[in-house]
Amino acid sequence: MQDFKFIKDLSWNKWIVLDPRRSKRPNQSKQVLKTCPFCIGNEEAEKEMYRIGGNPGDSNWQIRVLKNKFSFAPVHEIIIHSPDHHKNIDELPQSQVELLFATYKERITKHKNKGHIYVFHNRGELAGESIPHPHSQLIAAPRDVFLDIRPLIKPDGQTLTTNFFTLFCPITSQWPDEVWIVPRRSGNSFDKIFEEEIIDLSFVMQRLLQIMNIRYKEDFPYNFYIAPGKKWYLRFIPRRKIIGGFEVGTGVWVNTQDPKETFTFLKNHFENPDKNVILREHTAEYRRGV
Repeated sequence: MQDFKFIKDLSWNKWIVLDPRRSKRPNQSKQVLKTCPFCIGNEEAEKEMYRIGGNPGDSNWQIRVLKNKFSFAPVHEIIIHSPDHHKNIDELPQSQVELLFATYKERITKHKNKGHIYVFHNRGELAGESIPHPHSQLIAAPRDVFLDIRPLIKPDGQTLTTNFFTLFCPITSQWPDEVWIVPRRSGNSFDKIFEEEIIDLSFVMQRLLQIMNIRYKEDFPYNFYIAPGKKWYLRFIPRRKIIGGFEVGTGVWVNTQDPKETFTFLKNHFENPDKNVILREHTAEYRRGV
């Protein structure tokens, strides 16, 4: 029996998920959990939906996918990035990040007929993370839950381009240092992504996180999500800002950072790597766009 309920507010034309059970989910950051359920040694505790590496139940895995015990959607999965409790996308080998994005593709493909498939990652307690072992989540929700905002968001200034992707910071960014990654091969959903595009996206995502680590000089909370549909994009949002009553009440966002400055910082470090950051070997040729 489902403990959650999708409710559409017709007056606002928005959706709400009612799920009081979510308040009881484990939170390692608040020391509710003594051990991490996603670490090696706990393979038999939860039924695996999918894995890369080893055999079911053993510890020789690279990626694991579990059903979320505190789901708020008909399909709700946990995608564990790696066996390493402390390393996330910016510190893992690029080959491991490629496996992660390949797993996103596999799970989106499996569930694509069950609704809009939405993949997201919370990093840091202020970004909604309850278990710090790096993991993403995938949900399937009613098809009219998500508003496709990409047609409204277009590059309005400089861009960075790789063989397969365009990076830009919209002037309408709601969050400081928000960055969008959009595929240059348009009209395809994420389940149609090529292997070469996965390699390129893995590199770009690692590089972006490494650059933001330079900017903040510390671990920082952030979210990213992969929007569903044939106009998919990846939106990266550092969570350094706390929204206030004006934003909650009006839906109008106050961005305290000029997106042009964000892009200048991004471009300078993307094209001229900081000496303290390892630039992963990559075959894509980079060029600046306008």
